[in-house]
Amino acid sequence: MIRQLTAKDHEQCYAFVAKKPAENLFFIGDIEAFGYSEPFQKIWGDFDDKGTLRGVLLKYEINYIPYAEGDFDAEGFAEIMKGDPEWRMLSGLEEVTRKLEPFLDRTIQKRVLYYAKCDKLEQIAERESYVAVKRAVLEDAERIIDLYRQIEEFTSGSDNAESRRRNMEKGVSRTCYVEENGLMVSAASTAAENTLSAMIVGVCTLNEHKRKGYATRCMLKLCKEVLEEGRELCLFYDNPEAGKIYKRIGFKDIGKWTMYNCS
Repeated sequence: MIRQLTAKDHEQCYAFVAKKPAENLFFIGDIEAFGYSEPFQKIWGDFDDKGTLRGVLLKYEINYIPYAEGDFDAEGFAEIMKGDPEWRMLSGLEEVTRKLEPFLDRTIQKRVLYYAKCDKLEQIAERESYVAVKRAVLEDAERIIDLYRQIEEFTSGSDNAESRRRNMEKGVSRTCYVEENGLMVSAASTAAENTLSAMIVGVCTLNEHKRKGYATRCMLKLCKEVLEEGRELCLFYDNPEAGKIYKRIGFKDIGKWTMYNCS
């Protein structure tokens, strides 16, 4: 049985997704931030015959994210999505989203990324050569955006200094960086931070400063801070070379994350 969840279901829903903080980063963060009654966010639960929650479906604006530990009513979740004229995106763990695919009747563009998490830094990470890494403050927001605008894979992003400052103030994002001669040349950030987990994003270095270990050092400082706060870390990647760096630090693949654009 599928029904929309309310604040009365919070304890059961939160316990269900909190068992895997990295995998359910978006569920946890959105529930903590917005709850169950905002017009742009809805959550449905799929219950078995005994009333046990076995799957959840999150809608945040135009995007849907399903999660389940085993069997669930994939067709029922698909029907909810197809009945929503705002639905444009679907994302989630590949082993969950692929169960919905047979029931989707739209043209879909699909992208698959590796999904990795870290709950402990590897010993080798502590032996990296020393590089001065700084923690960004609110006044650095424009500098961070300027750096990202110079990185090819980030140029299409919608981030701006105002939203960057707002997220830093809310405590859902932070950035560590390296500079040379007063210029920010490498950085790594978090996004979607919540009480249990955080995502690493925006790992980059200007072309002329690559192969100096800067991005690795930024990640190490960032990861150490978050892990010491008792949170799990996760990230997406599609570049195997980048994946080698992440794994050397302590990240381990936990599956694949699929993103669908639906029309």
